[in-house]
Amino acid sequence: MTASANPIVPTHFLKHIIETDLSSQRLATKHWAGRPGFAAAQLTGPLDSARIRTRFPPEPNGFLHIGHAKSICLNFGLAHEFGGVCHLRFDDTNPEKEDQLYVDGIIDAVNWLGFNWQDTQGTYMYFASDYFDNMFTCAVAMIQSGDAYVDEQSPTQMREMRGTLTEPGKNSPWRDRPISESLAQFHAMREGLYPDGAMALRAKVDMASPNMNMRDPVMYRIRHATHHRTGDKWSIYPLYTWAHPVEDALEGITHSICTLEFEDQRPFYEWTLQKLTNLGFFSEPLPKQYEFARLNISYVITSKRKLLQLVVENHVKGWDDPRMPTIAGLRRRGYTPGAVRLFCERTGVSKSNSRIDYSLLDQALREEQDPVANRSVAILQPLKLVITNLPTDESVMCHAPANPHDPTAGQRNFPFTRELLIEQDDFAEVPPPKYFRLSPGSLVRLKYAFVVKCTGCVKDDQGQVIEVHAEYLPETRSGTAGSNTVKVKGNITWVSAQHAVPAQFNLYDRLFTDPFPDQADAQFVEALNPNSIEVVQGWLEPGTPLDQGLLQFERLGYFVVDCVESTAEKPILNRVTTLKDTWASSAP
Repeated sequence: MTASANPIVPTHFLKHIIETDLSSQRLATKHWAGRPGFAAAQLTGPLDSARIRTRFPPEPNGFLHIGHAKSICLNFGLAHEFGGVCHLRFDDTNPEKEDQLYVDGIIDAVNWLGFNWQDTQGTYMYFASDYFDNMFTCAVAMIQSGDAYVDEQSPTQMREMRGTLTEPGKNSPWRDRPISESLAQFHAMREGLYPDGAMALRAKVDMASPNMNMRDPVMYRIRHATHHRTGDKWSIYPLYTWAHPVEDALEGITHSICTLEFEDQRPFYEWTLQKLTNLGFFSEPLPKQYEFARLNISYVITSKRKLLQLVVENHVKGWDDPRMPTIAGLRRRGYTPGAVRLFCERTGVSKSNSRIDYSLLDQALREEQDPVANRSVAILQPLKLVITNLPTDESVMCHAPANPHDPTAGQRNFPFTRELLIEQDDFAEVPPPKYFRLSPGSLVRLKYAFVVKCTGCVKDDQGQVIEVHAEYLPETRSGTAGSNTVKVKGNITWVSAQHAVPAQFNLYDRLFTDPFPDQADAQFVEALNPNSIEVVQGWLEPGTPLDQGLLQFERLGYFVVDCVESTAEKPILNRVTTLKDTWASSAP
């Protein structure tokens, strides 16, 4: 069920639950007929060869984000580790907000993370809309058994009758209507004879329950909306809290893993399954719901509604803006599937909400990429360095390892010429204490080349330094016997001005200045970081392999070619992260 992803190694409470279920043989009698269906169909199939079945059930009403990545890695990872399968199920029960565009984006994101929903036995991608007929059949049976009724109160009246945390709810005047009336009205609802909100199908549970989710929750509501898969066939759609257990049972899910906000819904999940089992639709072993703490990350919001607001109001350049926490944004920024999986693994699985520092994602990327990323040099804030004792028409070829951790990667070759480009902050006319870079009279090594002695600088009419002069020491060339004859403390990067390749660099910072931008719901936009992107025009070492994934530019960090805007004529590179964590030191 996974391509290159390693199984999740650390243990946690969900693993213990699965291990107990397997050792106790709770799932030993589970059958699988090769496709979702009621118990009568499933029992005609053999015992399920999948030891467990999990599912990742996104609603296709937006693009997946880093929080979804945690759920993807957990569900697919557990299935892989315990010899099971993980279903990709689209919970498309809300036609007004769902679209095929999001379906395609979700499929692409899960694949990119390294997971798939296929094995030698079949393909396990499903849609809740595949089960609309099954759900309708179940709902009719629950009306007939007296476990559901059609309520003609308005949504406002239902809320008013629901009660509070300290006061019980009141029964709807329609709660005890004859079963025949509820059946007739439910069929009329399906046929589209009533407007939106005119009535709803409710489960008959307990209006005095201390759990407000058990106070006759709505099962179906009227929605005259075109569905992206079923068109206008349906005028009623099931609510997720009722559809969820039905879908799980139809698919033979063993462990339905949700985030903590669904914990209060678990009693209704279990009530629904038990009622439908009593009616003969399902059989033991039934799915079990378990909850874990969702992924909360500092300086990040993951609310689809708020992310959509950022896009619609043009605070970002789309769902795949590299500052966005969407999978598409992380991917375009340059984060790798392996780094995201490692990050999700390290955040752990628990029942307690906590907030994870974003820097852990950057650290995961550094650890993954340091051994494999090719090296190069880029100059982002160029300052001309003239080697005054090197003739204009002369150059010396210098060499450096393409990857110091991989001798088979070969060498980079680049010319040392009279005019070079260095970073502006690598020269100081009046150096501060412990400054070991270029200043008048100082000796510094130009990395992979020679030791040079700074002899002065040239300024413009405003007194700004526009050119630095130095002399190189020919006997100190890197890689030769004389390279250690002169000891220096400074070591700076450079490129040949004549051979450097112009490029645009997008330097990204966190999108918000507030570590908890989602705590003040109405004001989260006010916490946007006005400096979340800095665009600079710089220069690349000649021969930089722009077609080989992530690059580590020495001293600067990890960069990747922007997959949307970059062209061969105008390379654009995104900085994924720096070489060390700068977040803590720059926190407000």
